[in-house]
Amino acid sequence: MEKNIYDVIGIGIGPFNLGLAALIDQTDEIDAVFFESTPEFIWHPGMLIEKMDLQVPFLADLVTFGDPKSPYTFMNYLHEHDRMFPFFFHRHFEVPREEYNHYMQWVAKQLSGLHFGHTVVDVLDKKEAEVPHYEVVVEEKATGKQKYFQAKHVVMGTGNDPLMLDGMESLPNEDVLHTSRYLFEKDHLLKAKHVTIVGSGQSALEVFLDLLEEQERHDMKLSLLTRSGGLFQLDTAKFAQEMFTPDFVDYFHQLNFKQRNEALDTLGPLRKGIDPDTLTRLYTKLYHRTAGMKDSQVLIQPMTEIKGIEACEDGYHLQCRQWQEEIEYTYPSDKVVLATGYKPHIPSWFMDRFGDEIEWEDDLMYKVSRDYQLVFNDKRDHHFFTLTNLVHSHGAGATNLGLSVHRNVHIINTIAGKEIYRNQKESTFQQFSMKDYQ
Repeated sequence: MEKNIYDVIGIGIGPFNLGLAALIDQTDEIDAVFFESTPEFIWHPGMLIEKMDLQVPFLADLVTFGDPKSPYTFMNYLHEHDRMFPFFFHRHFEVPREEYNHYMQWVAKQLSGLHFGHTVVDVLDKKEAEVPHYEVVVEEKATGKQKYFQAKHVVMGTGNDPLMLDGMESLPNEDVLHTSRYLFEKDHLLKAKHVTIVGSGQSALEVFLDLLEEQERHDMKLSLLTRSGGLFQLDTAKFAQEMFTPDFVDYFHQLNFKQRNEALDTLGPLRKGIDPDTLTRLYTKLYHRTAGMKDSQVLIQPMTEIKGIEACEDGYHLQCRQWQEEIEYTYPSDKVVLATGYKPHIPSWFMDRFGDEIEWEDDLMYKVSRDYQLVFNDKRDHHFFTLTNLVHSHGAGATNLGLSVHRNVHIINTIAGKEIYRNQKESTFQQFSMKDYQ
């Protein structure tokens, strides 16, 4: 057992906790350690498709919004890798996803408090101890050996799991797969006569466009079935983007649970839309391909729900429903790629240890304070922060890379009990609340 009590232990090392570690690294105020089950840092390896960019500008890196002077900024990464001039001439605010992954790996290699290949298997609440704290049980994957660490606070950043349709988990990965495995199974897909993508978001379009470019070298039909009413563009208008600011998070969080859910419904174009450049690339590709002919090898069908997938002798049958016309039909395909999104990954030990100790807003949504603490039934000074499952409490920006730095600044300042990093304030031209005028 580790004898010293850390200020904070981070559970999981994705972009959010990696950014937290990078900010903590530049202060002497906080002693921290982080654990991750995977052997090294890699971000969505199954979707690092060439030519695909982030949907946010390069300033939304791990640290800039909290500390632009940090050595871990994306600009310093470019400088260290002799890419300042190429990036300057490239003239794009958005970073290629593959390069952003390499940037984060570069940061991870410089931080000493990160432990990969270690899975957190339990967290014990030592609230009766002389100094209340959490005991974190960690299993080293290579040896199976368990270690025990103590911390006054913990930060859960356990990310998301692929969201599969019911009954599809048992189907072969090389035939019916989630987009998170796309690049791992791409060779199998390219051998098929017919590939169907199910979904209407950014991931669905990226896979569809990538396969469309490959299709010219393969005899393959390509279909896209979407439940939404069409392929709708992400709202990138300036005032719409102000919903990804600390000011809007302040406003959103103080609404009651019902009001927050209603507000999320109105923010659909900010959460689920497709990048305009991706749509333009796809439309241009289809336009050029169909000059003087009709392309029977490509189908895009909106307003179509997938009710199930059944294996058959020559592939798979998708049970479909065109919900507007209320027509049900069967659609055959050799392979199926599910761009069905993700769900929060909540570790199994969490409910066992803390399910009855915290407040809930409904059966699935725990209550979270403005500074990202779980709200316990008792008063406490040893806090359990969460970076996971926050859309219901902090809005559409809960998964936004830029706002993740704002979130980490909140957490660091709360742990330190003082302002270590300054948070941005009054950052919008719009005013959301009228409470100051009452």
